[in-house]
Amino acid sequence: MAIRQMFESLGPLYIKVGQILATRPDFVSEETRHELSHLNDRAEVRPFEEFEPVLVDELGPDWRSHFSSIETQQPLGAASLAQVYRATLRDGSPCVIKVQRPRAREAVQEDMRALRRVLRVTSRLVPGFNELVDLPAMLDLLFDVMRDELDFTREASNMKKARKAAKGYKRISVPKVLIARPRVLVQTLADGVAINKIKPDELTPKQRKKLGYELMNFMLECYLVGGWFHADPHPGNILVDSRGKAHIIDWGMVGAIDRSTQHAFLGILLGLASNDGEVAAAHWIGLGYPTSKAQIRGFARDVSRVIPKWSYATLDELNYGVALLSVLKFSTRRKIQTAPVISVLGKSLANMEGSVRCIYPRLKLSKSITGLLGRISQHLLATSMRPEIIATRAATALRAGEKSGLQVQALLDDLSAGGLKLRARPFG
Repeated sequence: MAIRQMFESLGPLYIKVGQILATRPDFVSEETRHELSHLNDRAEVRPFEEFEPVLVDELGPDWRSHFSSIETQQPLGAASLAQVYRATLRDGSPCVIKVQRPRAREAVQEDMRALRRVLRVTSRLVPGFNELVDLPAMLDLLFDVMRDELDFTREASNMKKARKAAKGYKRISVPKVLIARPRVLVQTLADGVAINKIKPDELTPKQRKKLGYELMNFMLECYLVGGWFHADPHPGNILVDSRGKAHIIDWGMVGAIDRSTQHAFLGILLGLASNDGEVAAAHWIGLGYPTSKAQIRGFARDVSRVIPKWSYATLDELNYGVALLSVLKFSTRRKIQTAPVISVLGKSLANMEGSVRCIYPRLKLSKSITGLLGRISQHLLATSMRPEIIATRAATALRAGEKSGLQVQALLDDLSAGGLKLRARPFG
């Protein structure tokens, strides 16, 4: 408990550091990870009067003219970066106001500078560790996430993108942005209760199953098609109403992955779904790179040993996010560096699983993956035909051809000059 309390007392940036460390079984003990997994981004509730200057700065002196009422006595939520209040617009529509804490941005930026100084010292002291775990890249990933959380206009942009993606799902909704400023965000009220607070008789078995698969499919599609994802879909960020519709909130912490990472992550999931450890291991290595001392075959054997236990398990039988992160132990032990994004992906998947497990623990991740293959295949085909992708491949092929041509020319030069020497050893 002491280490968790220390991270919570240090502030929002260190809470995120602790949450990332909780996803790294390769260099954090199980006991410490368990404790860090309970890190809560909650903070002491401060009087509304302390937030009014922020509202004036962002919305102007007449900021109250936007609302007919605001419930200022008790916020809906209080985190280390902001407090959230329920309000009513002039037209009578219920809404939510998210206001950043005064000086939160400055405090986080100071912490970022301090962490960079610590990292420079650490890199000099343990250069071997740096080869295996890319600490600068991990810190950059964390800082990118925090910068987005500090600018509510970026969160608003994330919400608009998520609303567009959710249109393909009957049972998933994302609040609509009404007003977006760097430190103030006004959005429609998400109705419902946290997904882990739903009573056993509130949804039918059919509703639970359909909602569970829609939530998981939505998340997988964000990973594999969108190239972005909600990095913290824990039960408190998924509210379910009486109709069985889920409202996903708090889009400040959103991860992004490039096309090659998408393909590698798809390969890992397909290896899992098809019970093929060799495929999963090969794509895992594609997310990072093997060091000079890497044991590729040993890593493939490690993954092949556990994949059969995971492929057809339900959420009730296996925590896939934790299982995915446990592969980090294998890769680190076998001297293979893994891309930092896998920690955020694993955390995201584990949180979504935990949320879905509350309503439908019989869900099989392999079924979600295979059910999405048609949509994913269409996306991959359409992407491969985009002009910029074709041009990129052409440029790569031309470059490879130039290198090959130079090598052939060098060989011909050696032959004409009599400078080519072949060495052979007799058999036996």
